[in-house]
Amino acid sequence: MQTNQRVGIITQARTTSSRLPKKVLLEAGNKTVLEHHIDRLKLSGHPVFVATTTNQTDDLIVELCEKKGIPYHRGSEHDVLSRFYDCAKKFELDVVVRVTSDCPLIDGELVKSGIEKMLAMPENTYLSNCIERTYPRGFDFEVFSFSALKKAYEEGTEPFEREHVTPFVRNPEKNTGVNIVHLKRDKDASAYRLTLDEKDDWTLIKKMIEELHADKKNADAIIELLDNDKSLNLINSHIEQKKV
Repeated sequence: MQTNQRVGIITQARTTSSRLPKKVLLEAGNKTVLEHHIDRLKLSGHPVFVATTTNQTDDLIVELCEKKGIPYHRGSEHDVLSRFYDCAKKFELDVVVRVTSDCPLIDGELVKSGIEKMLAMPENTYLSNCIERTYPRGFDFEVFSFSALKKAYEEGTEPFEREHVTPFVRNPEKNTGVNIVHLKRDKDASAYRLTLDEKDDWTLIKKMIEELHADKKNADAIIELLDNDKSLNLINSHIEQKKV
């Protein structure tokens, strides 16, 4: 793949989460979840864009983006693939990183390493750290070409393909010739959970930020905190992740 590709990180954000409404606007350490999320992603050295919805309820996200100078796009709430595609097209991206805004401790440097690895590979490469999971939930990202996203947008018809953006991209039966790469760490840490869906997730994340300063640490250092204090994982280990 050419090295002069325009890379951008697109994060999906909305306030209508069924389990924890307005979760990305909760505050810890004097910043919202969305601000923590974006600030950490900026450590990748690549621009970050917010893909939110046209719902009036998401005017709050737009206000935050405008206040902080964060570029954004508004689109369909339920056809997330179209919202995501239109955002990537609007900002003229060649390579797209997909993340979700309920991950305030995501590691921008880890994302950067994934981008660099993907750019050294054939164009139709899909790279992620969350299909074969060795990282905690909350560090998830996917990297793929705009051309693969465009194909998914034009040809993906199944409801789950429209809602979850990448199922078509990583399906070799539909995206013929896709090169699927899994970014893994040596020691499996997939049992940990640092994503925000329910109140106990927030209890843990708020503690991690305000008491343990995890917002200033990279993924390995955050995982080390969890390894060293098993009581932290007990706070939200009972929560079952929504099935994709």
